[in-house]
Amino acid sequence: MESCVLTGNEIRELILKNNLVQNYIDLDTQITPNGFDMSVKEIHLIASDGAVDFSNQKRIISETKKIDYVNDSIFLKKGPYKIVYNEIVNIPPNIIALGRPRSTLLRCGANVGTAVWDRGYSGRSESLLLVHNEKGIKIFKDARVLQLVFMRTATDDSLYKGIFQKENI
Repeated sequence: MESCVLTGNEIRELILKNNLVQNYIDLDTQITPNGFDMSVKEIHLIASDGAVDFSNQKRIISETKKIDYVNDSIFLKKGPYKIVYNEIVNIPPNIIALGRPRSTLLRCGANVGTAVWDRGYSGRSESLLLVHNEKGIKIFKDARVLQLVFMRTATDDSLYKGIFQKENI
């Protein structure tokens, strides 16, 4: 089978039959023509340094501190933050996903940095939220900030087995 981007209808079918995405808020709102909108559950300040190396033996994941919502929103000044999504994603062996920021977020002067959702990954994902806007940005609880685009792949035996498997669930 050729690799291809899944349509909204294919994504909906995989959600309903195979739990591709769980804990979504409103399927009709979050399904897009070629993706699925992920929504914000939590926002964290990055509170410590981190470390990245080749073998992951010296890896240090930065500590974070959860920010509380005030009247269902959080005002963020310019800088980096970690977001945790409401949704749990369960990637099957023949699909990967890439995350792209929603255009509204970009138009407000913020961006989301993501990694690849590998074949076999399951978890409540986290991403980097970068606020570039000098005036800041207000993020409401459950805001849709990222679109996941799912792509069919050729299958083999290599599935995700990293330390973030089953994260936040």
